[in-house]
Amino acid sequence: MSLLHQIVDIVIGGLLAGVMTFALSAIIAPYLAISMGAFFAAMYYFSRNPWGSPNGDEYNDAIDEFYESVLP
Repeated sequence: MSLLHQIVDIVIGGLLAGVMTFALSAIIAPYLAISMGAFFAAMYYFSRNPWGSPNGDEYNDAIDEFYESVLP
């Protein structure tokens, strides 16, 4: 995994955290929403299998293939 792929993963994780925090802050307490957003972002970044599927390797391979086709 190249540095650029890791940077894109961080950006996607940040976007995921922001969207989850914004969406959950209307429903639950803001501090809990921030914690949940950070949890989902960390779960994406560290596992790249955010939904807990047993097909995680296939998802990771598909993400890597997409990165290689789009990124230099």
